Amino acid sequence: MSTPTIAPPERDPADVAPADSYHKADPVWVYRDGWRAGIIEAASRYAVTVTYRPTSRPGTGVDTFTAPYVSPRAEEDPALDRRSPAGLALRRPYA
Repeated sequence: MSTPTIAPPERDPADVAPADSYHKADPVWVYRDGWRAGIIEAASRYAVTVTYRPTSRPGTGVDTFTAPYVSPRAEEDPALDRRSPAGLALRRPYA
């Protein structure tokens, strides 16, 4: 699925996956001043906690989102998707 183009309040509720359908390390889009790439850290019945890229610059943020503000992501994000089995980000080797 490509980057969503519709804001959360305009989404069809039938197209919104429940928060507890996500699992740790699932790649997602989150809506924070536009759709941003993220990775699920934890999920509950009511919301998900996501590490995401708040801007196009390096760096991440962590926040909690309700289901309408989250959507599955298929595209790879090199800054987020390089993770160890323990869920920790891996450093790129020095060239």
